[in-house]
Amino acid sequence: MKRFVAPIRVDMAVAVLDRTTKADNPPQWDFCLSNALIKSTLGLGFGVVFSVLLFKRRAWPAFVGVGFGAGRAYEECNSSLKLAAREIKKQA
Repeated sequence: MKRFVAPIRVDMAVAVLDRTTKADNPPQWDFCLSNALIKSTLGLGFGVVFSVLLFKRRAWPAFVGVGFGAGRAYEECNSSLKLAAREIKKQA
């Protein structure tokens, strides 16, 4: 027995997705989210390496690394959003 599959219009789906992602996540937020993910992952990686090499495989260096990465990403995001707010105020 064959199942009926309705044809999907890809161009309409892409247009809808483009509109929603641009409206929901401005470029500053995209930068902030990607930066937080990258920096936290790098912090985790450095924490795991230091944990294995220096601290007899304890868990706390990995958590400290994630914390440092997330904190650095937060500060960069904060300054980026403040700069964007200043630019918007100058235009108004």
